Amino acid sequence: MVLKLEVFDTEQKPKKTHTVVLDRVALEDEKLASYETGYKAGWDDASAAMTEDQTRIRAELARNLQTLSFTYHEARNHVLKAVEPLLLQIVGQLLPEIARETLAPFVLETLMPLAEGLGDAPVTLVINPVARAGVEALLEQATGLPLTIEEEPTLGEGQVYIRLGTVETQVDLDKATAEIASAVRGFFDLPGKDRPNG
Repeated sequence: MVLKLEVFDTEQKPKKTHTVVLDRVALEDEKLASYETGYKAGWDDASAAMTEDQTRIRAELARNLQTLSFTYHEARNHVLKAVEPLLLQIVGQLLPEIARETLAPFVLETLMPLAEGLGDAPVTLVINPVARAGVEALLEQATGLPLTIEEEPTLGEGQVYIRLGTVETQVDLDKATAEIASAVRGFFDLPGKDRPNG
């Protein structure tokens, strides 16, 4: 008995084959075109990869800078909170004491240009009784000018009125001290973003 197998291949085989003949110049042109296409594809891939890397690096740099900025502001706020009590104590206690100690030299510094311009005009100081001794001693020693001192208890210890004839000027270290203290307290009362240079 002879076995017959069923054939499932329905595609017909070409009866004739066609052969393409290229000359050497056409073949070289085809090779060059293929090379240029491959080179351009490689260049485009490299450019795309470089652009992607630059985008990633920029994003990473921006993230790092934001983290550094946040860390800087945290550190700055921490330092400011740490020095706030010290600065407030300085302006509340030390600054008024410095003002009291510098009142007499400051009055002398204010008085000398006035005294030179007005010659022998009588000098009158209106001063708080507590500040009198220090101011009077320094002025008598440094100027030799005849002084009339009027005590005025309503003046602050850092306030002095200087009269030479018809000219009058005021030294007010109490006001200067209060303004400095207010500025320091105001700085610490501001939110961080509203602070100057902050």
